Amino acid sequence: MTAQRRLTPAAFEDVQFDGGVLGTRRETNRTVSLMDQYTKCKSSGRIDALDLTKKGIPRHRFWDSDVAKWVEAASYSLSTHPDKRLAAKVNEVADLFVAAQQPDGYINSYFTAEEPENRWTNLAGMHELYQAGHMMEAAVAHQKATGRREFLDAVRKFADYIGTVFGRGKGRKRGYPGHQEIELALVKLYRVTGEKRYLTLSKYFVDERGRKPFYFYEEAAKREKEDHYNRENMGLQDYAILQADRPVREMSDARGHAVRALYLYSAMADLAGETDDAELLGACRRLWESVTKRQMYLTGGVGQQRVFEGFDVDFSLANDTAYAETCAAISLIFFAHRMLQIDPRGEYADVMERALYNGVLSGVSLDGEKYFYANPLAVRAGVNMAAHHADTGKLYERAAWFGCACCPSNLGRLLASLGQYVYSTEPKAAWVHLYAAGSGKLDLAGKAVTLRQKTHYPWDEKIRITVNVDAPTNFALHLRIPGWCRKHNLKVNGRGIQAAVTKGYAAVQRAWRDGDVLELTLSMPIERIVAHPQVASDGGKVALQRGPIVYCLEQCDHNANVHGILLPDSAKLTARYEKDLLGGCVTISGKGVAPVTAEWKQALYHRADEASLKPTNIKAVPYALWCNRTPGYMTVWISRIPGK
Repeated sequence: MTAQRRLTPAAFEDVQFDGGVLGTRRETNRTVSLMDQYTKCKSSGRIDALDLTKKGIPRHRFWDSDVAKWVEAASYSLSTHPDKRLAAKVNEVADLFVAAQQPDGYINSYFTAEEPENRWTNLAGMHELYQAGHMMEAAVAHQKATGRREFLDAVRKFADYIGTVFGRGKGRKRGYPGHQEIELALVKLYRVTGEKRYLTLSKYFVDERGRKPFYFYEEAAKREKEDHYNRENMGLQDYAILQADRPVREMSDARGHAVRALYLYSAMADLAGETDDAELLGACRRLWESVTKRQMYLTGGVGQQRVFEGFDVDFSLANDTAYAETCAAISLIFFAHRMLQIDPRGEYADVMERALYNGVLSGVSLDGEKYFYANPLAVRAGVNMAAHHADTGKLYERAAWFGCACCPSNLGRLLASLGQYVYSTEPKAAWVHLYAAGSGKLDLAGKAVTLRQKTHYPWDEKIRITVNVDAPTNFALHLRIPGWCRKHNLKVNGRGIQAAVTKGYAAVQRAWRDGDVLELTLSMPIERIVAHPQVASDGGKVALQRGPIVYCLEQCDHNANVHGILLPDSAKLTARYEKDLLGGCVTISGKGVAPVTAEWKQALYHRADEASLKPTNIKAVPYALWCNRTPGYMTVWISRIPGK
């Protein structure tokens, strides 16, 4: 079994979006969110904290990472849309990182200013290596966007210093990060510089993880400072939360903190693809199955537990207490995309699409200035633990910012670099993973190919792809046929064709001429979805989906309490595009029934034969767009009345 990376993602700067859902969201990210995030990083003290000449100001153990992700996001945006004002801000912040570097290469505003004597003494809890990873990714993006090397040179020096501190050599620490991220950042640094020592260091951090004696236990024994990660407090469950209870190659079940886990799995996939490590790829596949087949919400959200922001036992998918952190859905996209390049299977792109259109886009408001940290699938006052309002009875809403602000800039960098997720290439083939209006410039063994998509996807089922080439070029065009699609048809230059679907992709092989047009229609009926019988929270319920879009009921569209509405299987459902609603979207309407609440008076319980139902109209909107109007109750899963 080969584990080598087969496909190469398109360069994100070579992919353009022309309106539509993704194009509009990217434009809002570029024109509103990035400057909004800068302003909030500035006003919250995160940017000033990098300036070590400023004494006596607040600093935090992971603020540097919030700012670094913003630099990365803004740099991606500059690569596709030059902007002098934004560039000035990006360079200003990048220079602060460079100026904060110590003579030995170390960069960390908190430890340098607050605890210089405690470097590398609490890898389990203090996020030093995590922050270093985000600086590396930011510096790579910054150099690509601006041509300036100062930040990249600084992080290379930092990485080289880290390589002298950690490893299996004499005098080095046998440690690894409590919060993973540096592992995939080092692979990115290797790809940019060609220096294999960065790949080797990444592999060390991955393979050392979970070996006995547990490093976090040993480092805790050397610390005098009391904290959660002292060895008296840490049991095997704590190591599982940190994905450090066993070597990664022995892992089969997704456990612990979801974002940390999926960053780790992404790095494992990167390393498997770079080094042809079949054993590591095998672990990735087992973990993929665990995440997506037993622990993923319908929205592509992952991480059920609020207590440690992580995975729970299989099929435990409660809705109103779902954590489903925005960063976790983003990291699932990272993992899916990496697996897709090694082994092009539609299931990876299907999950990537599901998470993007539902669990990720829900994380930011349509105006680009408010964010969800957690993404529950049901909201009722006083019960949404994920909303941090359980003790106040408030309804869950997006926030302008967070004390732990990892999600806003993570959204920023995903949306700004979204082009790389649309297409991939190999020497004689182009692959289309996502459908969106726009174009992609691809290189197929030195031959330039441009694919132009015209579509109103995901609201409309028709996709028109025009091929532009300088001369007739023979290659295979692989088109993803989503797992949710039961029927599709293909035409080339107006004539129907048959193309075998293999692993979720239809391959059209021909000598393509300039101006050839391929038309793909993906049938999008409204589907009623039921959950696995072991998902107790969804028993007797149904969810609505059309194409890749998962729907929900918002209270502002209903007279009856949305949590009391029942939907008969026999009810006719109608899809309609509403251009003036929520930026333009397809809604689903139908007839349901709801309890007659007046009958209950002061009673808490009734005999079933005394409780009556009345007809009520149902209107479902895309889950990703909820809470952009009046805050209120919401539910994805609707009680079902079976029958024809």
